[in-house]
Amino acid sequence: MKPRRHKKKAGLPPGTVVFTGDQKIEQCILTAIVYNESEAKEIYKGSIQKADNFPKQSNDQKTWYDIRGLHFITLLEYISQQYGIHSLVMEDIADIHQRPKYEAYDAGIFVLLKAIHFDIEKEEILTEQVSLFFKENLVFSFQENEADLMEKVRERVMAGRGRVRIKGADYLVYALLDEILRQYYLVLDEIQDRIEKLETTIFQGDFKAAKTHIHLWKNRLLFIRKNLIPLREAISRLVKSEHEYIQDGTYVYLRDLYNESVQITDAVDTLRDLLTGLQDLHLSEVSFQMNKVMQVLTIITTIFVPLSFLAGLY
Repeated sequence: MKPRRHKKKAGLPPGTVVFTGDQKIEQCILTAIVYNESEAKEIYKGSIQKADNFPKQSNDQKTWYDIRGLHFITLLEYISQQYGIHSLVMEDIADIHQRPKYEAYDAGIFVLLKAIHFDIEKEEILTEQVSLFFKENLVFSFQENEADLMEKVRERVMAGRGRVRIKGADYLVYALLDEILRQYYLVLDEIQDRIEKLETTIFQGDFKAAKTHIHLWKNRLLFIRKNLIPLREAISRLVKSEHEYIQDGTYVYLRDLYNESVQITDAVDTLRDLLTGLQDLHLSEVSFQMNKVMQVLTIITTIFVPLSFLAGLY
């Protein structure tokens, strides 16, 4: 993936918006919501084929634009021009190989992170780049795939549950980040279930399968950790920032978000320790089985060697 990314961007000046991934959705999908303390309303929901059809921001209400599909470069450039978003931000949004980051601009705050999902049928961990940009009364969220990661938060906004309508745009961003971190917990729960089954596999004597799965899950946990550490750093920078678009009352929620990222990192390390323990158990069981075989061979040798000697002697 890396060489392909550099090939697409080779020779282009900084700030050039180029989509570096594989198109996973036929048309970009836009969901736009305007809301205040008393009500919320969807002003647009569906595919968007022309940048000129992009709905305008509400002047007296908070506006949230959620865009799924990053291949519509013309739309990204239009948003950059209309809302004063730096071209480097749009470049990062379209480049799906970015490291999780936090960047502060005069026009707003940009947070990029990796969301993860567990495919139960294939037992694979899927990643998706998610980008958030916000300023006063305005939030943009960009998703790579068609599946809607923000659906539960959107339902809370529409139903008026919680504090999301009362607070500012920064609190909505906190809610979106929190929802993505919860997905990490769900994935780790799935992995833990499979690690627990590995112990049974070892005791049943299926050593080859156990060895393969231990190595597989250790690599996948390492992959999660590589995405999680920079995400934790980005949240830490967000907590420590004193940007005008973050209200004083939101910092307590952001600190809780940082604590969650630390707990998830600890959970990943704990699961890796469990796998290391299973690896030691696997080696012990293999050694035990070999010792049993050697004991049987020793008994057979003890019985038949003297008989062979006597038979040869007479």
